[in-house]
Amino acid sequence: MSIQKLSRMDLNLLVCFSVLLDEQNVTRAAQRLNLSQSAVSKSLMKLRNQFDDPLFVRTSHGLKPTPKALHIKPKIDHIVNQLEILIEPEKFIPTSSDHCFHIATVESVFPLIFSHFLPQVFHQAPNLTIATHSWADNTFKNLQSGDLDLGITGKDIDINDAKLTMLPPNDIAELEIYQDSTLCVVRKDHPILANQQWDLATYLSLRHVQVRCDGNDRWLLDYRLADLGHQRDIAIIVPDFNSAANLCTYTDLVFTAPRHFIELVSKQLNLEILPLPLPFPPMAYTLFWHRDRANEPALTWLRNIIEEKTLHFRTIALQAEKE
Repeated sequence: MSIQKLSRMDLNLLVCFSVLLDEQNVTRAAQRLNLSQSAVSKSLMKLRNQFDDPLFVRTSHGLKPTPKALHIKPKIDHIVNQLEILIEPEKFIPTSSDHCFHIATVESVFPLIFSHFLPQVFHQAPNLTIATHSWADNTFKNLQSGDLDLGITGKDIDINDAKLTMLPPNDIAELEIYQDSTLCVVRKDHPILANQQWDLATYLSLRHVQVRCDGNDRWLLDYRLADLGHQRDIAIIVPDFNSAANLCTYTDLVFTAPRHFIELVSKQLNLEILPLPLPFPPMAYTLFWHRDRANEPALTWLRNIIEEKTLHFRTIALQAEKE
């Protein structure tokens, strides 16, 4: 676009376009923008002229974006996110801030990682809010768009393994918090515990409970077993680790998960821990954020607290491995 054309572009129209794409309703968009419906409708007319496209089609359910509107949505979201960064205050004062951070994570992070840094966060910033979201297959997109501030989940360490399970986009930065090995858990009175050898054949003879992670039903473990010509018998797939562990309390299912979560939940639910009966690489709990937001004051403050605890996390993990 030429400088002349760019100078005639009203940035307010882009903000209006972004909100219309989110709400797909003029009334709700007007409420969010604190404008009249008439003003939003006029902005939509200007947008249609600017992009030479209807952008939205009215339906009984509201406004339906046209293919062109959907095509340019990621670019609009990026521009609006950058504009928000420009007008964000240069200083972040934790003691008086009521900022809300949006963090996507898997539920095993709450007892294993949040417990280490949240007390310090709320001690320094007693009025801020943290909104957590379940980790999903669109989490990286939401980090890119600015809808999420941080993400924490497990990631396979080897790049070739990560390509099979979860490989972050190039514009997503990451920090390894600590590495974790893998264990299994069954109920205390499971028949398998009665004088039977625990090996790979026994492991594969059982039915398994599986957690859907990062939108995937298959873990790296399943790919490794496939390389050996084996396949687990998955009886049920659930959305979270706690539900999977709870299922083991009243069934003969076996659950395979990161060591520190297994050790914690086995005490809570009186479950029996078993080793994973095959060589398997560790995974790493990892912190993710968008590179373009690396210098935002509020986000930098929170990330620094988490980074300060990284050495502590690794020390705990190392001690647990030695015990």
